[in-house]
Amino acid sequence: MDAETREHGDAESTFDSHVAECQSVSAGPRHRVAASVLKWLVHICRFALAALFLFAAGAKLTILKKFVGNVAELLSSMHINYERWQWPATIAVIVAEVIAALLLLLPKTVRLGAIWAGALLIGFSAFALYYTYGLHGEPLECNCFGGIIASQLGVTTALRNLALLIPAVIVFFGARVRSPRVSKGDLDFSGPPSRSGF
Repeated sequence: MDAETREHGDAESTFDSHVAECQSVSAGPRHRVAASVLKWLVHICRFALAALFLFAAGAKLTILKKFVGNVAELLSSMHINYERWQWPATIAVIVAEVIAALLLLLPKTVRLGAIWAGALLIGFSAFALYYTYGLHGEPLECNCFGGIIASQLGVTTALRNLALLIPAVIVFFGARVRSPRVSKGDLDFSGPPSRSGF
């Protein structure tokens, strides 16, 4: 009776192991495909955001005096001494964009770069809405991308920046994914486990 019970238990264990192995084989390719798609999506969003911030910073440098004049108007609308702060504010914006690009490009600081980029986008959007509805400022070209992409500071600018939060969020959460670890079911044992003689 004990022998039959043991044989029955061994048969059930073998059956369960085969079922688990089949499930692992069927789920493995799908998991790898999903992980590969996510990996490429994160890379595309990451490098696209970095290129966008570098492009924005470079475009501002090409029309630096005009951009400084816009910053001066914005500071004046907030009753801030623009003669003193127009250049520091301009330099701060350009440097912040370059830092965002560098953090996104460096593998060890990708998630920090996504946070920094998201903070800049939210800050730019908030200021655009504040200038339009809080200060009731006159229409002003933001020159965010120099003279290449013309847009007025306001709702359109805010919505564009908020839309760019989507790739930043993808980078932030997607960069956390690690390569799947090898599970016990994926290990290939050359033979049955040895039984002790105890």
